[in-house]
Amino acid sequence: MGCVVARKDLRTPAVFVLETLAVAVCYYAGGRLGLLGDLTVAGAVVSPIWPPTGVAVASLLILGLRSWVGIALGAMFVLMYLTTLSPASVGVIAGNTAAPVCGYFLLRMVDFRSDLSRLRDCLTLVFLGAFSAMLISSSTGAGLLVATGDLPWRSFWGVWMAWWVGDAMGVLLITPVLLVLLRLRPPLHWSRWKEAVGLTVMAGFLVPVATRGPGSLLFSVYPLLIWAALRFRLPGSMLCALFASVMATIAATDRIGPFEGLSEVEVMVNLQTFNGALALTSLLLSAVITEQQNTRRSVERACDELVEVLEHLTAGESAAGRSPPEGGGRTRDAG
Repeated sequence: MGCVVARKDLRTPAVFVLETLAVAVCYYAGGRLGLLGDLTVAGAVVSPIWPPTGVAVASLLILGLRSWVGIALGAMFVLMYLTTLSPASVGVIAGNTAAPVCGYFLLRMVDFRSDLSRLRDCLTLVFLGAFSAMLISSSTGAGLLVATGDLPWRSFWGVWMAWWVGDAMGVLLITPVLLVLLRLRPPLHWSRWKEAVGLTVMAGFLVPVATRGPGSLLFSVYPLLIWAALRFRLPGSMLCALFASVMATIAATDRIGPFEGLSEVEVMVNLQTFNGALALTSLLLSAVITEQQNTRRSVERACDELVEVLEHLTAGESAAGRSPPEGGGRTRDAG
């Protein structure tokens, strides 16, 4: 027994190091992807969707609080890629680490379930994990830019808003996808594979046309999103929303389609409104559908159990009615 305990103690640091490196690599990879679709707001480069925040919140929900070390390392690697480290960089790294950690604690306080099968879980992820917690990173980052003289004070609120929305979109779009992928277990049942292929083909055709076409056709994506939520619930709706959001972000950075001829502020406002509406629609609609289906299954199970109980009671009463009274037969024979 002592050998087993000692071996476990020796493995614990190695597992922690591997988990930390994995979180840092995923955070850095998400940062590089987010920088591919950056926009300029008031002279500052911001990302409309910042995937590292979604990676960070998902890592905390999956691995626990110990993953904050990997988040801090990943934030440092991303900052080293962007610029030379300075004393102000410590504040940015601290803000980018503290925001998801704060979101993790807020979600834990309200008994958050990572399967997102309840409407309250999706609402808490939106308002606590994304909107509230990401105020820390955006305020810290924009404030340090002003304090170091890299950003004029008059541009603070524009950069702050873009930073905050980008971090929040990372949580709303990336975290649910990672949590859903974690819960997939083989064997996978492809009972509706034809419908899934049809939805994928239609999304592959319609979303690029809506986001890159000359007309304002962004609203045409929502029927696909509703279809995915109704038939494939959270996995289908979130993957569809993520694909549409990425395509819209690419179109916005290229200034084509619905974003052609718009100013920097107008591009950011239109894009973030579209991304936010996509994320909220897919999350809340799929949560409502899942909750209703779970409620219906619970009612069906309760009805089946009640029928079984009634059948047993009926069978017992019938058996009691068919059996003769005790001693009745012997009395008649004696007479």
